[in-house]
Amino acid sequence: MKLEGVRVLDLALFLPGPHLSQLMADHGAEVIKLEPPGEGDPGRHIGLGEHGHTVFFRNLNRGKKSVSLNLKSPQGREALLRIAEHVDVFIEAFRPGVAARLGFDYETIRARNPRIIYCSLSAFGQTGPYRDVPAHNLACEAYAGTVSVNLGQDGEPAMPHVPVADFAAASMGLAGVLMALYRREKTGLGDRLDISMHDAALAWLPNVLGPVFVEKRAPVPQHERTWGGGAFYRIYRTRDERHVVLGGQEIKFVRNLLTEWGRPDLIALCERGPGPHQQPVVEFLQGVFATKTQSEWIEWFRGRDICFAPVKNLREAFDDPQANARGMRLVDDLGQEHIGLPIKFAGEPGRADFRLPQLGEHTEAVLRWAGYDEDELVALREAGAF
Repeated sequence: MKLEGVRVLDLALFLPGPHLSQLMADHGAEVIKLEPPGEGDPGRHIGLGEHGHTVFFRNLNRGKKSVSLNLKSPQGREALLRIAEHVDVFIEAFRPGVAARLGFDYETIRARNPRIIYCSLSAFGQTGPYRDVPAHNLACEAYAGTVSVNLGQDGEPAMPHVPVADFAAASMGLAGVLMALYRREKTGLGDRLDISMHDAALAWLPNVLGPVFVEKRAPVPQHERTWGGGAFYRIYRTRDERHVVLGGQEIKFVRNLLTEWGRPDLIALCERGPGPHQQPVVEFLQGVFATKTQSEWIEWFRGRDICFAPVKNLREAFDDPQANARGMRLVDDLGQEHIGLPIKFAGEPGRADFRLPQLGEHTEAVLRWAGYDEDELVALREAGAF
């Protein structure tokens, strides 16, 4: 696999860091997950689970090794530093300044391993006036403006159900780590990445910033191209109280549907672009879609050259033949379902390792390859380092 031979030490908890390192583990990297003693990663306890592990945890931590160290003890911190001497990538997601206070900031790690790729994930990054502000995904999205444009039917900001800042930061972090690994092959030197969830959320907005950058104003979501201002990029209710979407505003799709439905006179409104002037088209489409059930519309649109899709619930989405044909729903020997691998190579494809680590399961084994002998392990245990 592409990342065989790459060793990662991941101190991050919850979602962004574990997702980053999970993508690496699925492609052959050896990922050592460092967890606090006692409860471990909070993901072990969030939501429903089976066979001793939550769904949250197993889809972010499969195939990893778990090491549990007390980083508040000097012996635990020294053990961490000795492990870091033998890894390629170091991931941490503490609030800025915490890693330095505990003694494993970038400069300290680099002094012991000049080739280290040190990735810091945080809400607002290591610099700026919000550096020390506590935040998770929702707060980062609120500051980034994405909550303001995610409106419900009542026109009020709605809860974002996909944690965009979390996953955007994980994706940016993965890209940065791989860039740094590639560059290290030429220079022999590592680097430090400063990844901000807030930055990442802002970076995912290039398609909607016209009003912001040109007219210096906040956009009106209902008037924008991909937020409901276009009749052919919108959600519609069906007769059975389910929903479908039209998802393509190219004029050929507009002509195909409105001509077949006997309203070619409405095409000109769509040719003018998004905005309130498309309301007559919206009202016409609302009326038509309300005449059939979702399943009837699926059959009606089959084979027609129009961007259409049913709004599926998550159970339907993972049962969908497309998702299964692409291996995005995997089932292990215990019958547990897993998210598949979204990065697909023709050569050296990734592979999901369904083994899930118990908390601290690999602590002693990892410390041994970090150079600890049996007497030192006994001393660490007696000192409360693990």
